[in-house]
Amino acid sequence: MLVEPPTNKVVIVVKWVFRDKLDEQGKIVRNKARLVPKGYSQQEGIDFTETYALIACLEVICILLAFATYNNIKLFQMDVRSASLNRFIKEEVYVEQPPRFESVDFRQHVYKLNKALYGLKQAPRAWYERLSSFLLENGFQRGKMDTTLFRKDYSNEFIIVQIYVDDIIFSATNEILCNDFSSLMQKEFEMNMMGELKFFLGLQIKQTVDKIFIHQSKYAKELLKRFKLDEAKPMSTPMHPTTSLGLDKEFNPVNILNPKS
Repeated sequence: MLVEPPTNKVVIVVKWVFRDKLDEQGKIVRNKARLVPKGYSQQEGIDFTETYALIACLEVICILLAFATYNNIKLFQMDVRSASLNRFIKEEVYVEQPPRFESVDFRQHVYKLNKALYGLKQAPRAWYERLSSFLLENGFQRGKMDTTLFRKDYSNEFIIVQIYVDDIIFSATNEILCNDFSSLMQKEFEMNMMGELKFFLGLQIKQTVDKIFIHQSKYAKELLKRFKLDEAKPMSTPMHPTTSLGLDKEFNPVNILNPKS
């Protein structure tokens, strides 16, 4: 809402941030433009209070992959187009007009926010509260050990949902449950269905009928390119061919079953 500048509030400066979303091969799948406030100008207790938001760690994602393999179920992925815009904020926050989108008649006015923006201190927590409340209202149970994991049981079936900020991984013992969950989420939020889980947190994932393979070839290629080794001559061994190895008789032999012995 466009209003006159407040006299007792700090007006937060905003900027546009442009980035590309890549797939597991490093190809651009979507261009993103976000209006981001400079959160460092917010004042604690005035512009925000609590900022802590739960987030899944990499170990939890690996356990989920192992669980899916054990139960022979396929994982799918979706993400929220504007996660922070799906949650109302409690505090009274004002931001400048977006660059190149200023009002012709009210150039000195500012926007009073009703919903969170990326970059606000309270944005991650506000989004998690909004999403978790929605899942709980629709019959999901929150995990006791990992509160970013949700599960809903049916007679002989179940569906599990793992949240990582604005990315959601889900799977079910019945594909109909996956389709129902996808429809449910798309009715409530602006979601992008990304299909079968293939790339997440830098991990490239290949799902087969009874196995899940994990590799990081994309990450390895990026490292080679970063240090300008992508065009270097390949070698079958990292050692120089003229290097000779000798037997070290001064130390005890290594026990391959117990290297510390």
